Amino acid sequence: MTRPAALARPPGFRGAFRTDVPARAAYAEAAGIGRAMPMAVAEPRDGDDVVAVVRAAGLAGVPIVARGSGTSMAGGAIGPGIVVDLGRLDVTWPVDVAQRVVRAGPGALRDRVNQAAEAAGLRFPVDPSSGAYCTVGGMVATNAAGAHSLKYGPTRRWVRAVECVFADGTRAELRRGVRPPGLPAVRRALAAVEGWRQRAAGAAGLRRPGVLKDTSGYALAEFLRSGDLLDLLVGSEGTLALFVRVELALAPMPGGTSSLLAAFPTLEHAVDAAARARALGAAACELLDRTFLEAAAEGGRVPVPDGSEAVLLAEAEGESPAAAVDLARRLDRVFRAAGATEVTVALHPRTERVLWQLRHRASPTIARLHPHLRSMQFIEDGAVPPDHLPAYVRGVRAALDRQGVRGVIFGHAGDAHVHVNPLVDVRQPDWRARVEGLLAEVAELTHRLGGTMAGEHGDGRLRTPLLAAQRGAAAAALYADVKAAFDPEGLLNPGVKVPLPGQTPLAEIKYDPALPPLPPAARRALDRVTAERAYAVPRLAMLAACDDDGADDAAGNGAVPALPAGADVENETG
Repeated sequence: MTRPAALARPPGFRGAFRTDVPARAAYAEAAGIGRAMPMAVAEPRDGDDVVAVVRAAGLAGVPIVARGSGTSMAGGAIGPGIVVDLGRLDVTWPVDVAQRVVRAGPGALRDRVNQAAEAAGLRFPVDPSSGAYCTVGGMVATNAAGAHSLKYGPTRRWVRAVECVFADGTRAELRRGVRPPGLPAVRRALAAVEGWRQRAAGAAGLRRPGVLKDTSGYALAEFLRSGDLLDLLVGSEGTLALFVRVELALAPMPGGTSSLLAAFPTLEHAVDAAARARALGAAACELLDRTFLEAAAEGGRVPVPDGSEAVLLAEAEGESPAAAVDLARRLDRVFRAAGATEVTVALHPRTERVLWQLRHRASPTIARLHPHLRSMQFIEDGAVPPDHLPAYVRGVRAALDRQGVRGVIFGHAGDAHVHVNPLVDVRQPDWRARVEGLLAEVAELTHRLGGTMAGEHGDGRLRTPLLAAQRGAAAAALYADVKAAFDPEGLLNPGVKVPLPGQTPLAEIKYDPALPPLPPAARRALDRVTAERAYAVPRLAMLAACDDDGADDAAGNGAVPALPAGADVENETG
């Protein structure tokens, strides 16, 4: 790829465009463990600005990395080229109550969209724990899920339409159940469908039998079943198109809820109980492993019997408060029948909140365990067939012990989906070898148990290099063909879903003390984002607030490629 001397503002682009080092550094990190310095940062004002930057980048052969709030754990929101921050596209249109849908820009925050829905007597039921600051565009891009996905499924089920900007700068809406427009990217994809279908029959890795949540690779199986390109674009992590507007279906509000906390002497008992809860229709069923309980106990008393190996937190919904209470009573009975040593039932909102506080206690406790421990979430998204969940959790514990790394394990028991926070001391000379060894062990364990490395967070740059080993060469080749159909030049989020030559899972780790420091203002901004969970604050605004010297909008070191002056970019309505 040719790299001209300077990177210029794209023709017709009206938003902020920065190539100075502090601005680029402010986008070099996200919520995950990676670091990658971009060439430039673009903050479009609207869809026309997105078209302008994508067209100009395509002419110059410069990669594009779409980004929302930067809550990506797997490195999908950092990378080379131009980081396009879609956070300013945050409009939420009035809820269509009759159709039970809401339209929003990709930068609209999940909780604000849900608040608009609730004001109309509805809700958006997909609820990642980062809902206060993650964007709906990022949720669609990763097919995000959450605690209530046990009942309501992940984001894909709720997407009715997306307005896309494709790699060549063309722009169109794809709507569920409607014939897609005849744009070049769409035509190439539809022309390849029959070939994909024939090859998919021999690519066993496209689906993981028994796995209930899976955001790894492209959703080819779902697309080939439905014939709807929308199913392929959801979860594509900015590698097939950029989203400039989404339309989401909404659900009715529950008439009432109740919650339960149940302690179990073994993982097997807890997994049995979770399966029974899923069969009864529980809305959520969360797992807190003993590693989680031990960490939470360091912050105060944990209200479960000593020696408990696992705790389940479950929620029951009903069309009325009485129906929710009735379901909670039935869950109480099946939990006790499955071997629970203690069950607490909360039938009122205040007591429900008290129970769920345990789920949220560990994060601040982890942050206080030791100033030199870094929570590195690189095995944070594994999901396995439910019967294999005890073997998976015990296998992860054993791998942590072998590598001499403390870890905290929790997750979504009803989906057999586990989050792991390894706590790494980067003062140890072999810390990186321990991290690499732990990733290799857990990847092998996941594959052996028929699971996926990415239940709800996507592949990003972290897991993409593992796809061929996890899914097989045939599936990996199909993913490459899907990518080529939509993005022939490979400029949209390169290194995600389809690996680049020589790409490794663990490149630059932002906690590495040997890395060169970022500019002070950028470092302060990124540290403030982490400390205050201020992911929803635009990074350029955060940078300005943290920049004692008042960094300007001038170009930085000059070692970045140029965008062509070119003709004016055509404006398109939308």
